[in-house]
Amino acid sequence: MTRKPDDETVSAWIALARAHRLAMSGIEARLKAAGLPSLSWYDVLWELEKAGEDGLRPFELERALLFEQYNLSRLMDRMVKSGLVDRCVCPDDRRGQTLRISTEGRALRHRMWAVYGDAIAEVIGGRLSAGEAQALAAMLGKLG
Repeated sequence: MTRKPDDETVSAWIALARAHRLAMSGIEARLKAAGLPSLSWYDVLWELEKAGEDGLRPFELERALLFEQYNLSRLMDRMVKSGLVDRCVCPDDRRGQTLRISTEGRALRHRMWAVYGDAIAEVIGGRLSAGEAQALAAMLGKLG
């Protein structure tokens, strides 16, 4: 049996997709203009920073990320080569690895947050009241 959405549901979907696309493209453009890497790099650095000294196994990082996970190993190779992430032998599984944020990675994440945080404040905080933002977060929380 095929369910068809009503007009209100389709309108909500279109508004959500449009808002996401515009917000993300605006944030990516700001990062690029500041000479910073893409938002996927920020997401990796943030998750590793939150993990602390223990770091994360690659599969744990994959589960935690906010972006599609097509090329994690290539992204990790670039970030390790750039000195932003350290690959360490996993203490529980000598064949496995643990990923940890480096001092340089932490510094880059803070520089990126200055741009990213400003963009969030403008895109959300500049257009919605605190109550509206809270209501939006609650509604979107029902979808995820």
